[in-house]
Amino acid sequence: MISFYDVIDRAMKGKYCSEPEFDMEVLVPKIQELVTKYKIKYDPDNPIPSDDDLADRVFQAGFELFRDVGMYCPDTERILRFSEEELREALVEAPSAPVYGEGKEAKPLVARKPESDAPPWCFIGSGGAGVSNEELYASIMEAYASFMPLADSITAPTIVSINGRTVRGGSPLEVLASIRAVALGREALRRGGRPGLPIMNCISNAGTDTAKIAGSQFGLRPSDGWVIGQTAELKFEFQRFNEIAYVLSLGGHINAETAPILGGYCGGPEGTAVINVAYHLSGIIAMRADMHLTFPTHFNYGCTTTRDISWAVSVSNQAISRNSHFPLLVINYTAAGPMTEMVYYEIATAVTTTVVSGGSIEFGGVAKATHIDHFTPMEPRIASEVAHAVVGMTRKEANAIVKKLLDKYEGTMKNPPLGKKYVECWDIHRKTPNSDYIDFDKTMRKELIDLGIPLR
Repeated sequence: MISFYDVIDRAMKGKYCSEPEFDMEVLVPKIQELVTKYKIKYDPDNPIPSDDDLADRVFQAGFELFRDVGMYCPDTERILRFSEEELREALVEAPSAPVYGEGKEAKPLVARKPESDAPPWCFIGSGGAGVSNEELYASIMEAYASFMPLADSITAPTIVSINGRTVRGGSPLEVLASIRAVALGREALRRGGRPGLPIMNCISNAGTDTAKIAGSQFGLRPSDGWVIGQTAELKFEFQRFNEIAYVLSLGGHINAETAPILGGYCGGPEGTAVINVAYHLSGIIAMRADMHLTFPTHFNYGCTTTRDISWAVSVSNQAISRNSHFPLLVINYTAAGPMTEMVYYEIATAVTTTVVSGGSIEFGGVAKATHIDHFTPMEPRIASEVAHAVVGMTRKEANAIVKKLLDKYEGTMKNPPLGKKYVECWDIHRKTPNSDYIDFDKTMRKELIDLGIPLR
């Protein structure tokens, strides 16, 4: 595989192009051309398709998209491109089973295939959603360790305020909050009895390279994970390259995060599926990552649980997992909040779609991860249990279940229930759900079982 220095050279010396030209004259027409060329057509009646040929066409379209379009560096206004030979070499040399965690929590993250009977990796928690203060942050991180036995790694919240001061991006408070989050998170996992669990979204408080690098010095280990993200669509800034340079020198794990926007430059679900494959390749060759972490997101609804997103996730998962051994995880963000019927239906839809289509999961973003303190350990716990329950299920079986689930909440997408805050349905000192949430969970589990998900 080409070196990281070669990637930097291309960011410096690639073909000059203005950003609007890259978006509207290079990227968008090529997506449309490839969707037509490979006859990729969204089928709303089958949110989880069972067509292997369709999956392979989507992969070839995504491969050609990245080969011909490349990725864009706004800092230099240059396009980074890679040859077909370089991309095929990268696919061969990509990691297939990176080991995260320490001690008895150390475990390889293994790539999966559609309908695989291999258990999925469960990267669960809050998905970077905002928590109001350090005290609640420490409480929920400890609860994650003690209440989620199927967790393979933790996705931490973002601390909104420290020492009574609202954290502002780019300020010293961002650096201090990043340091505080790492120190508190590591101690909370120890108190919860699982000190070796990896924190795989690293420092969700860090929006800048300065904060991410600074915070890393206060408790993160090479066996944890640094989430480094591209900007939609196919943009990569110097700050993210700086983070990669740091993590590579440290010997840590890079998680290549991408979020193609359905309804934006991608167009519809077809283009969203194609560009997700392109992102998979960029994670390997440009970002030097250990896994691909993606969450195709709906432009209008800001979540990952609509019917068209489910189709795009499923077909791109199948395309990637059939043609690459580079591990793939999908982040799930629900529209509804904690302790609502809708959030259970959304969790079951998103997780079933991902796992049966060949991926593993990151889960934690309830209420779109935009409402402070609107998450608990119950939602990621049920997500992990659904993920393990549907292992080995066929795509046709899963498709029938997901269609029934979608019918239960699609009409509420424009006005989803916000649900309750962490402190309203959880004992934050004992780290356990209150009796009302326990009873509600039992009721919803029974309904999911009746709908065909074989929860234990």
